[in-house]
Amino acid sequence: MALKENIQSLLAQVGELKANNAEELEALRIKYLSKKGEITALFNEFRNVPNDQKRELGQLLNQLRQETEARINELREQFEEKAAEADKLDLTRTPDPIALGTRHPLSLVREEIEDIFSRIGFTIAQGPEVEDDKHVYGMLNFAPEHPARDMQDTFFIEKEVGVQKPTDVLLRSHTSSVQTRVMTSQKPPIRVLCPGRVYRNEAISARAHCFFHQVEGLYIDKNVSFADLREALLYFSKEMFGPETKIRLRPSYFPFTEPSAEMDISCNICGGVGCSFCKGTGWVEILGCGMVDPNVLEACGIDSKEYSGFAFGMGVERITNLKYRVKDLRLFSENDVRFLRQFESC
Repeated sequence: MALKENIQSLLAQVGELKANNAEELEALRIKYLSKKGEITALFNEFRNVPNDQKRELGQLLNQLRQETEARINELREQFEEKAAEADKLDLTRTPDPIALGTRHPLSLVREEIEDIFSRIGFTIAQGPEVEDDKHVYGMLNFAPEHPARDMQDTFFIEKEVGVQKPTDVLLRSHTSSVQTRVMTSQKPPIRVLCPGRVYRNEAISARAHCFFHQVEGLYIDKNVSFADLREALLYFSKEMFGPETKIRLRPSYFPFTEPSAEMDISCNICGGVGCSFCKGTGWVEILGCGMVDPNVLEACGIDSKEYSGFAFGMGVERITNLKYRVKDLRLFSENDVRFLRQFESC
């Protein structure tokens, strides 16, 4: 009965078979199931078993072979599953999760403004932030003694380090300088939107900063009227703040437009009823506008008798405050992730 004992011994071993890799698994298969394996040797020994024992021992041998094959197949499937998972793994990825960034609120609002005006034919124009007095003030009808030219408002740049002397190089105080460059390089009709960063020599506080962002628009063609300006701004206001938004235009003064106006919208926070944001008036000022002064057209080489146009300008921070109710301008430039994460869904 030595054969029976050997079979039972191997049956006990089969359930405990283990392999750490494909090479070890192949070694087990060869050890037990190959032509020279232990189970094959037992089948060879089975030929010499008496007839009255063959039925019992034959069943045990078949059971041993089936269980051994099943165990080896089970181990093989485990390795194949691990290999498939390894193929899906991107080994080039960083082991630490990287948090997704968010769009800056100023970028969101600026692009929304650009999108709205692009629907009525405006294209984007860009210009340098370091400009000259001619394009920032001279061609825009600013008198030589205008207060805006004073150091208290404008950042002038010295031509030589350490030398204090008058200079016409400065950081642009408005994106109207882009408009003068467009008017001197293109012929009417002109319909452009000029977004960008501007700089003014102001004390930094919750309501003011030494740099901020503007979007200015310019439309020049034959027979352009103030009514065209009003309709363009009304369309923008309704698209940006909602279809119930109302506007009003109040007379104002700008050197480069005549007539000039300040534009208010009905407060989108209280619906025009009156709140702390609109100081109880129901109206909030958002931009300045007007018809382009003929002197500006002539200075840029455009015949003011044949062409007319309108211009407007707004602060992106101001629009963002109204849209997202951000009360402190300094939050826009401090890169506080706690503030920026509030715009993850925007």
